[in-house]
Amino acid sequence: MAGKIGILTAGNDVPGLNAAIRAIGKTAQNLYKMEIIGFLDGFKGLIENRYIPLKGTEFSGILTTGGTILGTSHDLPVISFENTEMLDAAISTFKTHKLDALVCLGGAEMQVGTLSLSQAGLNVIGIPKSIDNDVFGTDFTIGFDTALSVATEAIDRLHSTAHSHHRIIVVEILGKHTGWLTLGAGMAGGADVILLPEIPYSLNKISNAILDRNKAGKRFSIIAVSEGALTQESAAFFQRNRETNIRLRTGNERQEIESRLDAIENEYADNTNLLSHVLHQKTGLDTRITILGFLLRGGVPSSIDRMRATQFGTNCVEMIDQGHFSIMLTLNNFQIETIPLKDVAGKHKPLPTDHLWLQAARNVGTCFGD
Repeated sequence: MAGKIGILTAGNDVPGLNAAIRAIGKTAQNLYKMEIIGFLDGFKGLIENRYIPLKGTEFSGILTTGGTILGTSHDLPVISFENTEMLDAAISTFKTHKLDALVCLGGAEMQVGTLSLSQAGLNVIGIPKSIDNDVFGTDFTIGFDTALSVATEAIDRLHSTAHSHHRIIVVEILGKHTGWLTLGAGMAGGADVILLPEIPYSLNKISNAILDRNKAGKRFSIIAVSEGALTQESAAFFQRNRETNIRLRTGNERQEIESRLDAIENEYADNTNLLSHVLHQKTGLDTRITILGFLLRGGVPSSIDRMRATQFGTNCVEMIDQGHFSIMLTLNNFQIETIPLKDVAGKHKPLPTDHLWLQAARNVGTCFGD
């Protein structure tokens, strides 16, 4: 079928976005003779009607490039009771261009914007991207494999300096809500301690594990820590706080309190400096921190991310041709599937505490501080 579709990339950039844009564009043009436009800077471009035509040459040479040729932002056209101007503007842009469909590449939070457009009656499809691999409903997201490789290489490189100087090196890895990236990189890089948001940790147990390594003649330790990891005391405190403040609240008041508590917890969790200081005090060992941060988002996408992005992109156009909307594509058991947007928007995928990766790491002696 001929038609016209729009593409946007929203939220944080990840490796593989351009590969997905390329797959959508080439499939739409070559197989279905569709017209393609790209909105600049995520939902912000849709709201402000800023776009570029994607006629074919734009797809050449972008398979291996990082970032996104369309730009991105964190703006969301979410419905609110007080103000619907952003949503109305996004709907107007969609109708002005007479789009048959809009493809939104984004993480869990950005799919909330996709859902808002769907609930407003627009034909939309979501594609999951996240270096954290934390989007609900899919085994893997675009960007995860590349970030995993970069984080693993960083840990590999830090081993030699940790060994030479007999230091504890704490490597902070992105992951506010889930520990998929930290666990994978920690396992692959041979980290001695791995700290995850899903498993609150004891500082004493970590210190004892490091001291035991020293007694065994291993005079260095590598700690891979998710930015969202919490001590057992902090986790218990926040849990009590939630129970006390939310129990008797309902509706908008409850949502507002939950949002405030989420913000406070996220702010407190990102405290690798304190972890390093306490470990130095408890063990007496020289301790250094390396924060990988946005380094994990950049660079050339891995071959696996390019393949997954191409799968998502080509299947997305097939869904549009068949008239399937209000869905997000997922990759489960190496097959592209779909899930309703209402079941995934805003939801994160926590790491199961009985996951096979965790079991394997424990079997080789990795400490999780629990």
